[in-house]
Amino acid sequence: MNKTGNIQILLNGIIRENPIFVLLLGMCPTLGTTSSAMNGMGMGLATMFVLSCTNMVISGLKNLIPDSVRIPAYVVIIATFVTPLQMFIEAFLPELNKSLGLFIPLIVVNCLVLGRAEAFAGKHGALQSGLDGVGMGLGFTIALTLLGAVRELLGSGKIFNLTLLPEQYGALVFVLAPGAFIALGFLIALINKLRKAS
Repeated sequence: MNKTGNIQILLNGIIRENPIFVLLLGMCPTLGTTSSAMNGMGMGLATMFVLSCTNMVISGLKNLIPDSVRIPAYVVIIATFVTPLQMFIEAFLPELNKSLGLFIPLIVVNCLVLGRAEAFAGKHGALQSGLDGVGMGLGFTIALTLLGAVRELLGSGKIFNLTLLPEQYGALVFVLAPGAFIALGFLIALINKLRKAS
């Protein structure tokens, strides 16, 4: 594939097929981890690492995996990358590990990772699959960081722990679970409006 095609694959996950705002995949970590921009970014980067590595390995093994065990094999491959990632985060980023908790091991069954393995990596070469993983992962990271930033700003007046508004103007609902649904709904509506306008 030519260079333009590779760039198109990379940009596809960020804009046209954004996993959160367009495909609506991976809603569990999206709603559960985005109480702050830092948590959203951490979860997005962790998922991007697993997604890109998994895509490349599955692409390389696609002809060796029988159809009858394809999904279980994909889950084992994904878990192979999630386990050392979780250990790394636990050892070097304890605060992030404490914030994200159970959501890191749940990357193994994230429908975004499994879906891209099935829809893309099982049908394309290693380079294209890796680029697809990076593009989808970047789109996921951008969406989670944006949602976390909106919730953090509206809930506590901060973004990345930088105070932008006095705390008394924050609405606690945005830091809590219902705020995730409200903020995500408005962001999806805004993105759809912008996509239709362009």
